[in-house]
Amino acid sequence: MVGSLGIAVIVGTLAACGSAPLSIPSRVEGVRTVPADVTGVINQAKSRWVPAPWSDLPGFADDTLFEAWNAWLKSCERPVAPHGALCSEVRRLSIGSPQEQRAWMLARLQPYRVESAQGDAGGLLTAYFEPVLEASREPVAGFTVPLYQPPAGLAQRKPWFTRQEMDTLPEAQAALRGRVIAYLADPVDALVLQIQGSGRLRITQPGGGQRWVRLGYAGTNDQPYRSVGRWLLDQGLIRDASWPGIKAWLVQNPQRQQELLWSNPRMTFFREEAIANIDTAGGPRGAQGVALTPGRSIAVDPGSIPYGTPVWLASRGTQVNLQKLVLAQDTGSAIVGAVRADYFVGAGAEAGELAGRLKQPLQMWVLWPK
Repeated sequence: MVGSLGIAVIVGTLAACGSAPLSIPSRVEGVRTVPADVTGVINQAKSRWVPAPWSDLPGFADDTLFEAWNAWLKSCERPVAPHGALCSEVRRLSIGSPQEQRAWMLARLQPYRVESAQGDAGGLLTAYFEPVLEASREPVAGFTVPLYQPPAGLAQRKPWFTRQEMDTLPEAQAALRGRVIAYLADPVDALVLQIQGSGRLRITQPGGGQRWVRLGYAGTNDQPYRSVGRWLLDQGLIRDASWPGIKAWLVQNPQRQQELLWSNPRMTFFREEAIANIDTAGGPRGAQGVALTPGRSIAVDPGSIPYGTPVWLASRGTQVNLQKLVLAQDTGSAIVGAVRADYFVGAGAEAGELAGRLKQPLQMWVLWPK
């Protein structure tokens, strides 16, 4: 429920702010603890939210808010209560100054530090991306790795066949006949695409023409996910379990490629979506049903943070230092827990390099209507 603060009061706050920057500390040291019975704590299924002052949010005075506002506008395309009630004001402020946007946030929203039920405010940040790959509509020399639509009867048989069974059992192969969307050249690229859950393909058509399409997540075989990087690490075969490291190992050990792929029994199925061209700014649709925004969308555990919630994210590590406003717009099978986020970094090889290496500590504050 949106608080009782009226529009006139908000406008007055914005006018009073003018162009002068707000005096808000840019960072704070450490995490303050609050007793479990503190007034105002909100309990979620997998987390608790503890009221916090705005001064606890590292970098709040410094973020480039217009970038986040674009993601917020996307969430307003599929509004979720109680934030949907704020969407008219969010749209109006899309042309506002950063000072006006910050003043509105101060007036309308209350920060809550996200913690586990035990009061732990520390968590884990990883990243994901949208692969951009060459593909063929038909199996031709160099393009033989299939990407599938969901097979008929998938919902009636859970779990469905494993990855290895799909490659070896006639029953599974018969069920997949006619379900291929396109073929890739590299089975590891196909695995990356399946793990990320979406991607862009430049497909060569039977007549030789090319077109861009997006593959969106359409389900899995309901088998457990097992990391091929962890499989290699557990056997002492590599030290670098990033995708570049895995590919480098395969170059030296091509005879073990099938064994590596079969170590992960999960298979992802896709749906094909038309896109106008590769320059489209929008990312794939997340679980909220809106296009993701690179650098401003995160995947969360919806049992901890509802979709459509603005979140202040703070993470320092060897890969990135982040203090910024993001929107909870997606989820994933590995994104589980109170203080857990997967950061959408965009599309292509450079984004993939970062996504493959980012794993660092995390703090989050949800910004909830007063």
